[in-house]
Amino acid sequence: MGQLKAQPGVTPDPSNPNAADIVFETELVDYGTIEHNADGNREFKFKNTGKEPLIISNCTGSCGCTVPTWPKEPIKPGETQSIKVHYATDRVGAFEKTVTVTSNAKSATKVLKIKGNVKPDPASTTPGAPGTATPAGTAPTTTPAPPKK
Repeated sequence: MGQLKAQPGVTPDPSNPNAADIVFETELVDYGTIEHNADGNREFKFKNTGKEPLIISNCTGSCGCTVPTWPKEPIKPGETQSIKVHYATDRVGAFEKTVTVTSNAKSATKVLKIKGNVKPDPASTTPGAPGTATPAGTAPTTTPAPPKK
């Protein structure tokens, strides 16, 4: 799947004291322990604390299970916006992923983190359900075949 880029080639000028600056409320979103197929949408709120418009040129997730969406229009000085992140909660178990933000801010690259734990799918852990494992120490239940005549 290809990456979308808003304004390629935007590079910050580190010597510019008026440059845009991006400050996040938090750089880590902890999903906690969530149900299988739960809502995987979260957001990172941020503010442009610089004196020039902030342009986010790209955001990339560390894998295909982490999909960021970011504002494509310049963010004015003092304006607050958010980067939305969707994690695929059909993947069971603990996770730690990153979202790399590229912009014209004083710090051109910022790495945000998400983490959590997705519980197993209840439908796939029902004892005796077709296609599921039998708990250790128990015998599988089988239905005897009818006697041959």
